Amino acid sequence: MDASLVYVSRLVKLPLRAADGSTIGRIADVVVGPAPGGRAPEVVGFIGEVQRRRIFVNAARVGTLTPNGIELGSGTIDLRHFEKRPTEILARGELFDRRLDNEVVHDIALRPSSLRPGGWTVAALALRPPRTLRRRARTRVVPWTEATALFDFGPMGAQLGAMRGLHPADIAAELRAMPLERRRQLAGFLDDEKLADLLEEMPEDEQLGLIADLDIERLADVIGEMEADDAADLIGEMSGSMRVQVLRAMDPEDAAPVQRLLIYDTNTAGGLMNPEPIIVSPDTTVSEAIARMRDPDEPAALAAQVFVTAMPTDTPTGRYLGVVGFQRLLREPPGMPVEKCIEDTTLPVAPDLPESVVAAQLAKYNLFALPVCDDNGRLLGAVTVDDMLDHALRPDWEKQK
Repeated sequence: MDASLVYVSRLVKLPLRAADGSTIGRIADVVVGPAPGGRAPEVVGFIGEVQRRRIFVNAARVGTLTPNGIELGSGTIDLRHFEKRPTEILARGELFDRRLDNEVVHDIALRPSSLRPGGWTVAALALRPPRTLRRRARTRVVPWTEATALFDFGPMGAQLGAMRGLHPADIAAELRAMPLERRRQLAGFLDDEKLADLLEEMPEDEQLGLIADLDIERLADVIGEMEADDAADLIGEMSGSMRVQVLRAMDPEDAAPVQRLLIYDTNTAGGLMNPEPIIVSPDTTVSEAIARMRDPDEPAALAAQVFVTAMPTDTPTGRYLGVVGFQRLLREPPGMPVEKCIEDTTLPVAPDLPESVVAAQLAKYNLFALPVCDDNGRLLGAVTVDDMLDHALRPDWEKQK
């Protein structure tokens, strides 16, 4: 038997654990969806039972999946009641006991994806004859390719599967060529994180057209998955009443940084900055700082350095002390405090600094990110070169498409 295979029946009822190892619920089912190029169906998530509520756990948030259960890698989980989309199939709830010729599905085997690190795909099905008076029926395992008829993801399944292998920017380009109604249908079938990634690659006017059919609750959840600066740009384009509804519906922790950004002009350092850079206290060790930078949820430009401030370390923070790049951290002993790694302190800029001056500063000093501080020297956020280029070049990109 292939040791890499994990059977769905053995996962059910096993623990669902947080990143710290604490049990938060139990696994109830596995959600599979279409894959690009006719490849094996992919695991898009899991259904967990938490306090008698069935919730969806996105596969991207899973750190480890073993025959002993699931442990989340990072982030939080959405405690909303799970609602299955038409392009999804529940492994246990919909495929178990399904007939295939003269046999029925007894179990489904999953294996690690060869193309997506940390991902899982359907590998095989365990089949056996329909129940008879015989106590034991012989089970045989067949590759999923012998049961493709069971994996019908609906009329939009193939299209969504093809998009799943694309970068969000390429998905945005494909959607742009479709009629508006088709775009909205496809957007409705994407999970919150995928839709958030897609919206971040689109100009605000196209974002508004794409989300027009979403109810306020789902819209708030999707915007909550976006980077705060992108979310603020989108909300800033909404009508006043809709803006209030969305902010009220958002999780307070997601809404707070967005509300702080909305007070700044979009063409200033304050309007361009990300309010959630990696911030550490002076006594944080080099190894702890590097661990923070390794978080896969951190944007690449922000993960290139840590900002050092006096306590507290949530924006707006204590007094800004300096910034340390990853190359310097890699050269120092793991136990060294990061305050001893600060060299030439990158001077912060004011939130009302025009974007043209921000761009000049980034280029002059070859920076990945520029700290933004208030009049009292408290760190408010950071403008990354990635966000600066995106803001400056997007109008030209649109002309070329």
